[in-house]
Amino acid sequence: MTAYETFEQDYKRLFGESVPEAFKALEPLYADWNSKINVISRKDIENLYSHHVIHSLCIAAYIRERGINLDGESVLDLGTGGGFPGIPLAIMFPGTHFTLCDSVGKKTLVASEISKALGLKNVTVVNARAESLPERYSYIVSRAVTDLESFMGWVKGKYSKSILYLKGGDVNEEISLCCAKYRKKPADFSVIPVSHYLQDNYFEGKVLLEVR
Repeated sequence: MTAYETFEQDYKRLFGESVPEAFKALEPLYADWNSKINVISRKDIENLYSHHVIHSLCIAAYIRERGINLDGESVLDLGTGGGFPGIPLAIMFPGTHFTLCDSVGKKTLVASEISKALGLKNVTVVNARAESLPERYSYIVSRAVTDLESFMGWVKGKYSKSILYLKGGDVNEEISLCCAKYRKKPADFSVIPVSHYLQDNYFEGKVLLEVR
């Protein structure tokens, strides 16, 4: 079974529907760009679907599970790198506008070119730091950019609904620090193990964190 066929199985199990055609184009696009600009570890590029794409889609699975309607909403993917989780999510939610932001120009070049190649009309890519963004978004998504306390400082006042953050490790101490620093309550946080969605041992200890 190929990596893409395994991904198809995981996708159908998560969402109960056929995989959008755009996902099939991700592997050749990223393989080509990664040979020019290293945005994914060269040792890990063969695990694009199993480590990066399906991991990003845990956010989509959570959104579907919670019955959240993203149509017409704005989403900031902060620290997008080469486009994760933003590009897989933009494929999943064509009625939602995604802003993919990273402070490293060569990474945003890759994210921009891949978005264009896929024909994603709902994606804007910006090369900037979080603090310089003037807009306010409905949701902010991200994948393992930094510790939660620092991240929340970067995005303070920039979202109206919630943060959906993929990260590793025990987040309880980080949540306690955020409660003290940002006047949050423990009830404002939800922590869902990625293993709730994916059985791959690679994701052991990784979580999806929502901050409302």
